[in-house]
Amino acid sequence: MKTIVITGPSGSGKTILSNKLAKSLKDSVIVKTDSYYRDNLIIKLISIFINDVYDRFLSFKSKEIMKTIDSLFKNEKSINFYTYDFTKKISRKTTRKINHKENYRFLILEGIFSHRLDLNYNETINIICKEKKEICYQRRLKRDQRERGRNKKEINKKFNKSWNLYFQNLNKFSHIKNTITLNQSDKLSYKLLIRKIKKMN
Repeated sequence: MKTIVITGPSGSGKTILSNKLAKSLKDSVIVKTDSYYRDNLIIKLISIFINDVYDRFLSFKSKEIMKTIDSLFKNEKSINFYTYDFTKKISRKTTRKINHKENYRFLILEGIFSHRLDLNYNETINIICKEKKEICYQRRLKRDQRERGRNKKEINKKFNKSWNLYFQNLNKFSHIKNTITLNQSDKLSYKLLIRKIKKMN
């Protein structure tokens, strides 16, 4: 199984791209880092004082997502996945039965923390979603109002901080040899990406 890492700032099109890739590449499974946020009392208390805590790595269950990834690579029959309710700030674990006769060829790992895990990124296909800041802001504004119950004032307060935090931690990853920068709406670049991935696998 080949791992495809999709990262990018909030609103850059990571989820859209991962879903497109899953349709184009048969036999793939998506793991979203957004589903692995912590929901314990400590992180909830910290969030009162640090309003961008959910854009920081400390808010993220890195060990749990690595267990999910390891289970997929080991072809385990029962694998723990997580979902996260952004309105209630509750994380739920679900155990999914995997039929490995499906022979997953691709693991698509996407999210703002996908490039900061304990993985060998020299062996993964690495994609950075690139989009204009204003477009990312508008996408996040719509998403957070619709799905996360946030008002415009709260979103404005969080957006620039989250944007800056993301790029502060990107430099090392962006210099990996096999990293591709892509705007998910660029059809030609997307077709070339699909060809490249199929050749690599």
